[in-house]
Amino acid sequence: MNLSFNTKLAEGYSSNSQIARVLTENWVKENSYCPCCGEIPLNEFENNRPVADFYCKKCKEEFELKSKNGKLSTTINDGAYSTMIERINSNQNPNFFFLTYSNNWLVENFLIIPKQFFTTEIIIKRKPLSTTARRAGWIGCNIDISNVAEAGKVFLIKDSKLIDRKIVESSFNKTLFLRGKSIDSKGWILDLMACVDSIKKETFSLEDVYKFEDKLKLKYPSNNFIKDKIRQQLQVLRDKGIIEFVSRGNYKKIKYGNI
Repeated sequence: MNLSFNTKLAEGYSSNSQIARVLTENWVKENSYCPCCGEIPLNEFENNRPVADFYCKKCKEEFELKSKNGKLSTTINDGAYSTMIERINSNQNPNFFFLTYSNNWLVENFLIIPKQFFTTEIIIKRKPLSTTARRAGWIGCNIDISNVAEAGKVFLIKDSKLIDRKIVESSFNKTLFLRGKSIDSKGWILDLMACVDSIKKETFSLEDVYKFEDKLKLKYPSNNFIKDKIRQQLQVLRDKGIIEFVSRGNYKKIKYGNI
């Protein structure tokens, strides 16, 4: 991958947002690959398509690109709140590429969050635009990636360093099983992933996870067997290679292409 943008493409544009859009979209088209199957290149959808920017001809995965100048933050601006919620609930949302670049037009971070990690909980409603705004009353949203499990943040480039393509593909495909889960089942798995991420140890115990029992009970008040559910979901994460079984009641986190 060439980490430099083709700045010649910016000639004739005066708007900073237009320049950024042209340069970042061109960079993805010329340098990226499908993190699901490795196909090169990705293909662009027609301009102004409301859902996605790129797609893979081989595996049909779709991708929307969000980019910004500066450090990778936990909050990323998106479009209309109602549209985003509708897309998530209908499972029609694409995967999201997030790209950050420096003032001298060099890529610093490029990651993908697979669409199965998007839930309504990570979509933050913004305040309506004021009555004096051109689109008065319009409500946008932000994507809070701090609430996305680490397994759902797959870096292709991190801190200007390329991540091995095989690691990227393995990390992306490891969680595709979530797409076949019901909303409730997927919610439990994602919640357990978040609990495991919160444990500041590489190796952890069942008792460490049990400490989240009260928190999970608040979210699932009708479930009277939280500890049983925790053990069940840890078994799922182990079977899918997201955590590793070490010994009775002890597990180990598996590192991904997100580090």
